[in-house]
Amino acid sequence: MSKNGDFIAGLIVGGLVGAVVGILYAPKSGKETREEIGRKADELLTTAREEYEAAVAKSKKTYETAIQRLKALEDKAREKVDDAEEKIEDLADQGKEALSEGKNRLKKAIEAGVEAFKEEQGKKA
Repeated sequence: MSKNGDFIAGLIVGGLVGAVVGILYAPKSGKETREEIGRKADELLTTAREEYEAAVAKSKKTYETAIQRLKALEDKAREKVDDAEEKIEDLADQGKEALSEGKNRLKKAIEAGVEAFKEEQGKKA
């Protein structure tokens, strides 16, 4: 936006200086010169307003485009987070199942070991 502001300021100053110098060196009466300066100032002001409005419109469009892109990126990021959460939940469930299965196998192995120990003790007695 700084470039647009600099351009508009330069346009206004340059236009005013050029108009004033051109009018002052023209062979006209004071009234005609004042009227011409007024007309040139109005023209320059109109041009400056148009340039300013065009710059504002362009800035708004750029801003809206940036907001749309950011929203799209936010949506993508949310989707990826949701996917990651689902995968983490699945892995956690699989880990719980594997731990439960391991506990059950260990419990059965210990029970089988105790039974085998009891059988051996029973044979020795």
